[in-house]
Amino acid sequence: MGKSLRIAYGEALKELGAIHENIVVMDADLAHATMSSIFADEYPERFYNIGIAEQNLFGMAAGMSHAGLVPFVSTFSIFGAGRAYELVRNSVSYVNANVKFGLSHSGLSVGEDGGSHQSIEDISLMRGLPGMTVFVPCDPIETKKAVFAAYDIDGPVYIRVARPIVEDVTTESTPFIPGKANLLRDGSDVCIMATGLMVSEALEAAKVLEKDGIKAAVVNFHTIKPFDSECVLKMAEKCGAVVTVEEHSIIGGLGSAVAEVLAGNSAAKFTRVGINDKYGKSGKPADLFKEYGLTADNIVAKCKTLVGIFQ
Repeated sequence: MGKSLRIAYGEALKELGAIHENIVVMDADLAHATMSSIFADEYPERFYNIGIAEQNLFGMAAGMSHAGLVPFVSTFSIFGAGRAYELVRNSVSYVNANVKFGLSHSGLSVGEDGGSHQSIEDISLMRGLPGMTVFVPCDPIETKKAVFAAYDIDGPVYIRVARPIVEDVTTESTPFIPGKANLLRDGSDVCIMATGLMVSEALEAAKVLEKDGIKAAVVNFHTIKPFDSECVLKMAEKCGAVVTVEEHSIIGGLGSAVAEVLAGNSAAKFTRVGINDKYGKSGKPADLFKEYGLTADNIVAKCKTLVGIFQ
């Protein structure tokens, strides 16, 4: 039975709040959308609705962190990583404030809300900030692990939370070590490096490729920063071909991170699957994924082209 990552986020906050009394949760009048309301219902004395004022939200969170609290702040990704970016930079990241950003409704999967609300550049923005940890969980189980890991990190953390209901592709025993990617499927012909909602598409693509005699490895990069450069180079050497897949602009996200590692260090063939310097549109998530090539079929085609099997 699938679950939305935002629900998994809210449930994890509630569970973590029972363990650590210094956790506070803050929202910008979107608690029933980000699902921070799950924490609010259980611990109303530790929940703060700041209203539609994202800059105030992040500034207050920074202040609370200096008082010894651990704020988890939530709003839509487009508002947190966009509208309030200067506060994220100067009030949180610049002073290494211990604030956790659980920003929801990321990527194209916001769907009918359209391009104005689809954050396709948030990973790039957060990844560019010194000292910022960036988690992009792929399923509900991993979302919970990201929340718990964020608490243990002394400094700012961005957790990219998606809206759709998704099935688990990892298990409770799958490791979640910040900065260490997970090999979910081994292979020797091409390595598909994926993050977030695209991990399940990558796994599906690998199954199709196997039927055609192509052994595809799938690596889940649940952490974009700090980045597992060692894994990238190891798999590039083993497979000789790398395809990155992300529900994000190909500029500044996973594809850029991998390209930065490969440049000057590897002769592996390389290509990216993602949003090609465009804004999103209004539509159902599945239709948008197809429109922008974020599908197993397109991943298969890219892999075949890269290894020299033309369709």
